[in-house]
Amino acid sequence: MDILYFALAGFLAQMVDGALGMAYGVTCNSLLLSFGYPPAAASASVHLAEVATSGVSGHFHWRLGNVDRSVFKALVVPGMLGGVLGAWALSSLPGEMVRPWIAVYLALMGIRILYKAMRTMPIARPRLPRLRLLGFVGGFLDAMGGGGWGPIVTTTLVGRGHDPRVAIGSVNRAEFFVTLAASFTFAWSLGISHWRVVLGLCLGGVIAAPLGAHLARWVKAEILMMLIGVLIIVLSLRTVAMSLGVI
Repeated sequence: MDILYFALAGFLAQMVDGALGMAYGVTCNSLLLSFGYPPAAASASVHLAEVATSGVSGHFHWRLGNVDRSVFKALVVPGMLGGVLGAWALSSLPGEMVRPWIAVYLALMGIRILYKAMRTMPIARPRLPRLRLLGFVGGFLDAMGGGGWGPIVTTTLVGRGHDPRVAIGSVNRAEFFVTLAASFTFAWSLGISHWRVVLGLCLGGVIAAPLGAHLARWVKAEILMMLIGVLIIVLSLRTVAMSLGVI
């Protein structure tokens, strides 16, 4: 039954991620941390599942014409380097010490999502050198925090005025390679464990991936962003309270 629960979590998280270009990792990782999973194991499980989900989602965004090749190329290699470094750093740190800090980081990601949901910007084109730095920072924090590639990279692109549909598609396409690099690093450092979590998240996410890509064409993004932002904040604050012995 636990596989079915994780499949449902993966399905819902990927529906939002496919539509908004964010929130699969931060949602799933917030859930796992609130259940008491060690930060490194939680991030590794989410990234292993995300290899499949981001691959399917990125493919459908590409087929639907949502990918800007220049943006994708600027993000992908720096993002992979950041993902490897972030995964290696998280694997080297003691889990109980890192857990509350990761939860605080995820809560800030939830606040960032809420903030971006309330802003609108004119469409413009971001500069590629800044995109490379953005890709590296996004990849590092994504692996280190178990999520954040979308909330950091997609919201920055949209916040600078990039076309939301193209930003979502390009970020999803690059995410597959970033996640793959981080997953190899986690597997090399920690091995592969918690296979029920990985299988459940993967099954639910793969089913939802093509639906989420189509959802990006007509969904009211602001409403979904507000809902997922509140969910991430609540789960993360619960993890902080558990770490401090409050609950």
